Amino acid sequence: MAGTVAGRADAGRGHGDAGYVLRTATADDLGGARAVMLDTVYRDLKSGYVPRWHADIIDPGSAYLRPERCTLLVVEHRGEIVATGAVRDRGPQTPPNPPWVAERFPSGTTAQLCRIYVRPEHRRHGLARQLVRELGEFAARAGGYEALYLHTDPAVPGAEPFWRSLAQEVCDERTLPGGGQGIVHFELPMPGVVAVSGDAARVTPAG
Repeated sequence: MAGTVAGRADAGRGHGDAGYVLRTATADDLGGARAVMLDTVYRDLKSGYVPRWHADIIDPGSAYLRPERCTLLVVEHRGEIVATGAVRDRGPQTPPNPPWVAERFPSGTTAQLCRIYVRPEHRRHGLARQLVRELGEFAARAGGYEALYLHTDPAVPGAEPFWRSLAQEVCDERTLPGGGQGIVHFELPMPGVVAVSGDAARVTPAG
């Protein structure tokens, strides 16, 4: 199983009756996490399931729970998994990504944030932001990572402004000849290492 997520002090208090709990996924969570991911790729990304892109969704245990330097986080609300977020230990590959982006973020030293998905009815509670924070702290504790990388599809409502509020643009493929894949590549700052305080963290919703 991947490393345990540390709960930040401000994440441990809870917020009224919100009932959101962010924690490291277990084998029992994989069905719920898979449902969130598949719903997102069909509804928001509109790509549907594509094996070469989404094999990790079908087998998240192999992709995220077993490798030591990877993790899958889930947010549970009243017994239901409503959000996911993961770290994988490989950078963007070329093709299809630009060669210089792949060279800047090599596998092994790059922690790639992925599958940060929140069900629509649970958005605007600060869940995605909290997932990003906890995933970054996991990567810092795991050791050996020199960069935090992610890419996003700006066609997904709210995705581009959300990531621009947290990360630095590395490459906007829409500006490349032919428009590339139409995605935007970002780098986030690597946080400092924080002390591990437990397996679960209460999420403090924003607003």
